[in-house]
Amino acid sequence: MLTDVIMPSLSGRELVRRLIALNSKLRVLYMSGYTDNVIAQGGVLEEGLAFLQKPFTPRALTQKVREVLDAAVPAR
Repeated sequence: MLTDVIMPSLSGRELVRRLIALNSKLRVLYMSGYTDNVIAQGGVLEEGLAFLQKPFTPRALTQKVREVLDAAVPAR
């Protein structure tokens, strides 16, 4: 799953929590226009979660998706 971290009515984190309840094996990649430092330090996402900063290239997206899919433990 690819989701933005900050959305108008439902945060990406809350969306993931709801979907994980339906499928515990869900792999997640968060994205945001905010830097990963701001996201982690602001408490929006825990450190270590799969994150891709906008803007990104198609190649960067492909590489990050592959990394998330190959991870031993699902990223949440």
